[in-house]
Amino acid sequence: MTGEYEIDSALIGKWRIVEMEGFDRDYIDLMGPGYIAFDKNGRGELSFGCVTGKLNCWHGEADVDFEWEGNDETDEANGSGEAELSPDGTLSGSIEFDNGDESDFKARKWP
Repeated sequence: MTGEYEIDSALIGKWRIVEMEGFDRDYIDLMGPGYIAFDKNGRGELSFGCVTGKLNCWHGEADVDFEWEGNDETDEANGSGEAELSPDGTLSGSIEFDNGDESDFKARKWP
């Protein structure tokens, strides 16, 4: 059950989104630096452009699957996604919206 245990994963922490398929840097950082974050209790959050959301996560040692729920501008939005730690230390994954839109992303660990 999410929230009742602590996860030991290399992905725990905040990751700065540096690239997104279909979006330029100005959009990614429209309302502040774009990021995705994972906590040790199986939760997290994301923010990029006008999209914000809370995550429920299922972690592996160096990967994660998640569902998210939040907003896209003022509209309710939700979806799912996945991410994997690359050998070079970057995070690569995709964020999907339930309406069918999807964007691959790359992120770097935020100090």
